[in-house]
Amino acid sequence: MRVLLLTNEYPPHIYGGAGVHVEYLSRELSQLTPVEVRSFHDHAFTAGQLVVRGSKVDGTLFQGCPQELLSPLRAFETCLRFNGQGIEADVVHCHTWYTHFGGLLARLLYGIPLVVTVHSLEPLRPWKQEQIGRGYDLSCWVERTALEMAEAIIAVSKSTKEDIVRLFNVDEKKIHVIPNGVNTEEYRYTPDKAVLSKYGIDPSRPYVLFVGRMTRQKGLYYLLRSLPKIDLSIQVVLCAGESDTPALQKELESMVDALRTQRPGVVWIPEMVSRQTTIALYSQAAVFCCPSIYEPFGIINIEAMACSTPVVGSKVGGIAEVVVDGVTGFLVEPNLSSTVPYDPVYPERFGADLADAINKVVLNAELRAGMAVAGRKRVEANYSWHRVAEQTLALYKGLPQRR
Repeated sequence: MRVLLLTNEYPPHIYGGAGVHVEYLSRELSQLTPVEVRSFHDHAFTAGQLVVRGSKVDGTLFQGCPQELLSPLRAFETCLRFNGQGIEADVVHCHTWYTHFGGLLARLLYGIPLVVTVHSLEPLRPWKQEQIGRGYDLSCWVERTALEMAEAIIAVSKSTKEDIVRLFNVDEKKIHVIPNGVNTEEYRYTPDKAVLSKYGIDPSRPYVLFVGRMTRQKGLYYLLRSLPKIDLSIQVVLCAGESDTPALQKELESMVDALRTQRPGVVWIPEMVSRQTTIALYSQAAVFCCPSIYEPFGIINIEAMACSTPVVGSKVGGIAEVVVDGVTGFLVEPNLSSTVPYDPVYPERFGADLADAINKVVLNAELRAGMAVAGRKRVEANYSWHRVAEQTLALYKGLPQRR
């Protein structure tokens, strides 16, 4: 069966969980069937049954439009190029709204079934208006159209499936829950502490780690508000890059600068580091914190658990399905508002509860060790990319052909 995957991100151009998903899914699927990946970047290589082609556009067509509209318009231009190259596939599988227009065209023009994996949902990310203005209306429209026309939808968690049913006019029978995976041979504990000296982390003191983009969604703001209540013996390492907007980046950087004057041991790594560096940071951390206010799955949590690191996470979305409260870490209720989507009603309480959970894990060596072992075992038992690929291929084969 010939599979066409459409994606914005592909190595080495990865900035989020969707890119990681496509990277590993394409590798594993290509062990089972021919796979072509078309990306938004400069790619051109073949490895066995895997073919990767990029279609990078320069945006010269849109020089007269507002800056915030460049990204969505470039996405649509790229999707046109995907289809203009010709398609010889039995199924087209889209990842993130950037590629949905390409999938819709492939379905209509080439007569092949459309599959969409939902890594996040636009109606649940209203803060994107700050980033792409009215481009957010476009992303919402194309996502809705793709989900309602697709032959099958893959939700990365049960909570995501529930959100899809609630927000879109789709038949629940065509929604399939297939979670993310992790390569447990690659993501595992490493004793290498060289990364600590590189970034000025004191190897004699434990630290809580944050890894993620500087976005409203990832909740870094709330972790920063928790810092005054985190025990002073605990360092705080923030591996945070790729801000949504310059204004948000300035706001968060100002908070970090102020906190550094109030307490020692706040380490800021303002970049997306390499995978091996991330694995080393996970491994040496006493606890990983994922304070997201919206997280359909949260692949970073199973990466941390695979490296034998307990997780303190928000009790939202897929995090609550991955982290077993009191066993592999702790879940913290953010008390989200129903009037302002995904905004905590009591941000100070959320921050204090995050700090309390972090202190519990870090300051209790026996508890921490038990959670580390339990987390690794849970990942090994439940989150395999090979299993994800097998489930996805079985889904493809069960689709009605449209030609």
